[in-house]
Amino acid sequence: MSSSTPHLDALRRDGFVKVPNLLPHHVLLAMQASCKYTTDRARRGKWPHVRTVPKQYPPWHEWQAGDNIWGVQHLLHPDMPTRDTFAEVYFGDPVLDVVKELLGLTQDGDDRRRDPDERPEPDDRLVMELFNLLVSPDGARDFELAWHRDDVRPDVSPEEEARQLNLRGDGGPQSQQLHAQYNIALFEDSSLVVVPGSHARVRTRAERDAAPYEPNLPGQVVVALQPGDAVFYDSNILHRGVYRGIDVTRELGRMTLHGSVGLAGHGTERARQVLQHGVGEWVGRAKFSIEGSKGLRAEGMRKRLMEMGSGKDLGYSLVG
Repeated sequence: MSSSTPHLDALRRDGFVKVPNLLPHHVLLAMQASCKYTTDRARRGKWPHVRTVPKQYPPWHEWQAGDNIWGVQHLLHPDMPTRDTFAEVYFGDPVLDVVKELLGLTQDGDDRRRDPDERPEPDDRLVMELFNLLVSPDGARDFELAWHRDDVRPDVSPEEEARQLNLRGDGGPQSQQLHAQYNIALFEDSSLVVVPGSHARVRTRAERDAAPYEPNLPGQVVVALQPGDAVFYDSNILHRGVYRGIDVTRELGRMTLHGSVGLAGHGTERARQVLQHGVGEWVGRAKFSIEGSKGLRAEGMRKRLMEMGSGKDLGYSLVG
């Protein structure tokens, strides 16, 4: 008998799940064009919100002359010229249908166990979080991210690691997902490397002793994506990124949408991870021009992000 929640089942088991052909072809073409334009502007300093080599984690500084970028931040920012195109994808059904399954908001998900009279509509529990673009750096050298979990620092003890992962005595996670995180490839992308199942356990001795950029960690898997494919993954799975350097005058390289959507009602648990990226500084003036039910969904998600606050004095999850 097939499962009614195959994506959630895979995420719980492996810590990640691939979704082939998530973006319809016409949407993929529009996103490719928008991201080519956006990346070119960012590399020329026409968009200040970027991730720069060799820095791996926030806080990010604004673009400066000579910067080599590996990411473009804030695709939903009110000053982003192509934000409407990005918003159509971020708030669209192809992405959010998977998100709602992963957050237990589908018909057979965890949320359906509640009293129907007390249960809000699934869209009313979604929170706008992050939507960024990951790109290839310019140059002959590759840029690599160290092995990490997004919200557990590598120097914590096994006991503290288990506590922060919220593990039960049998090693499984205690609670449902509080957010869904994903990469959507616009061109071929084999940059993400993960260790399946590591989201639901503390690190092994080999993983603790491994070099930060260990190229062959036991059990690792390279997540290969074709244009339009997506991978949704637990942010605390052991993972790293390997970005192949390119000649940006001749190659497009990697252009991959990197986003997350939250579950309302968990602001204090999730606020630092989201707001450390600076999204709280502009979301208050980021109303969208989308019409109809999608527009209502977008505005509701935006307001729920505003309720998290600005992010000042919350600190940062990782250092480097």
